[in-house]
Amino acid sequence: MPKINRYVDIDSVEREAKKDYIDRHSPFITFEGTPKKGEKFAVTVKMGNEYSHPDDFDHFIANIALFNGDILLARAEFTPGTTLGNQKDHAEVTFNIVPTGKKLALVAQAYCTKHGIWENEPVIVEVAE
Repeated sequence: MPKINRYVDIDSVEREAKKDYIDRHSPFITFEGTPKKGEKFAVTVKMGNEYSHPDDFDHFIANIALFNGDILLARAEFTPGTTLGNQKDHAEVTFNIVPTGKKLALVAQAYCTKHGIWENEPVIVEVAE
């Protein structure tokens, strides 16, 4: 089983290089408003908050996946050098999902071709009827 890396609060990290490493590999989930059961809901996953990630042919974000708990909701695959124009930037994707339950436990995973799988802590979202 591959090792899954998780975000830690970079304010608690002393070395700038370690902050950069952790932040640029971590997926961050954002959304607006409250989702309604049975209606489309946009969820954006962005790689890195403060620091951007390379888009080189040997070091890039290959995919970003969105889960509700253990259930895969969506996955986006990326080709090196085309998504970010071979520049350092934040890989980002917006998934439109349709909630069916009362609550979502959103988790994003991203795969860096050099540093493995990275995952955020679950984001609990209440769903309106």
